Amino acid sequence: MKLSKLKSVIGLAALVFAGALAAEPLKVGFVYVSPIGDAGWTYMHEKGRLQVAEEFGDKIDTSFVESVAEGADAERVIRKMAQSGYDLIFTTSFGYMNPTLKAAKRFPKVTFEHATGYKKAKNVGNYMTRDYEARYLAGMVAGAMSQTNVLGYVGAFPIPEVVRGINAYMLGAQQMNPDITMKVIWVNTWHDPAREREAAESLMLQGADVLAMHTDSPAVIQAAEANGKYATGFNSDMSAYGPNSHLTSAMQHWDSIYRTKIKAVLDGSWKPTSVWDGLKQGANGISPIHPRVPADVVAKVEQHKAQIIAGERSVFQGPVMNQKGEVKVAKGASLTDSELLKFGWYVKGVEGQIPQ
Repeated sequence: MKLSKLKSVIGLAALVFAGALAAEPLKVGFVYVSPIGDAGWTYMHEKGRLQVAEEFGDKIDTSFVESVAEGADAERVIRKMAQSGYDLIFTTSFGYMNPTLKAAKRFPKVTFEHATGYKKAKNVGNYMTRDYEARYLAGMVAGAMSQTNVLGYVGAFPIPEVVRGINAYMLGAQQMNPDITMKVIWVNTWHDPAREREAAESLMLQGADVLAMHTDSPAVIQAAEANGKYATGFNSDMSAYGPNSHLTSAMQHWDSIYRTKIKAVLDGSWKPTSVWDGLKQGANGISPIHPRVPADVVAKVEQHKAQIIAGERSVFQGPVMNQKGEVKVAKGASLTDSELLKFGWYVKGVEGQIPQ
């Protein structure tokens, strides 16, 4: 073969090879703490994954691992994903924060994104939604519908993320009912339907007639339905699990955040940023409110929602008092994001103490 012809063949082969590389999809992995059928937290992350997978088409290739326990097991799964050629890995639970950082050190060429955490690195960003905004609106509905003036709340772990939601819910309820109080039971798990239901039953025995939760299953809604009480859901619209009991749900929508993060990796603009989107960006919202809720209550909820989106109202705007009646946020002030990330106290009206 002549040298000129050989060069042409080699050049053509190089172009074909380069084209194949260019067409290689971005491998995107998701690590979930509970099963995708939990009807709550993981279900909504999975819904977001499916949305962006459809939108980006053959530009990305996505997959997930579900029911991964926080801790050593999480680090093993995250590390295995990185070893398997994933370009971008989303780790979707607070307890994955340190395992994600450890894996990121070992795989500096892989991009990592951690949900609800606060630590970053050169190849680690983080993201979450301002679910407390939707919590506040759901709390308004709960406060208006309670007849016993007692709310019940099933909490997962006593971390700032959950404490924020409890306090926001209480502040919303107080907008409609200044005499409202709230009892909290901690179950120390994200997803255990039996334990969640047991906690809900206990709260109802203590007088709570509207329940809420920061756990992943619809067990609390189902318990309220079985006992003729009301409840508000979390993460997804849980009305199917309690047609009579479900007042509304504080919802999370992850697709916009996933879309933005994936696009940044694809176009080379990715940086280790912290994203915290809320009602304004469509990352949060509430599901349709039950028809039993009076029209004037619905109107006030919509008014507050519009004000939060417009920046005219903050969930934690002063005056806000703690359990002892001490002013923690003065009139005219509001908690900063830095303070929200460290939330470790209850607002007035929430009973009990936060476990250490």
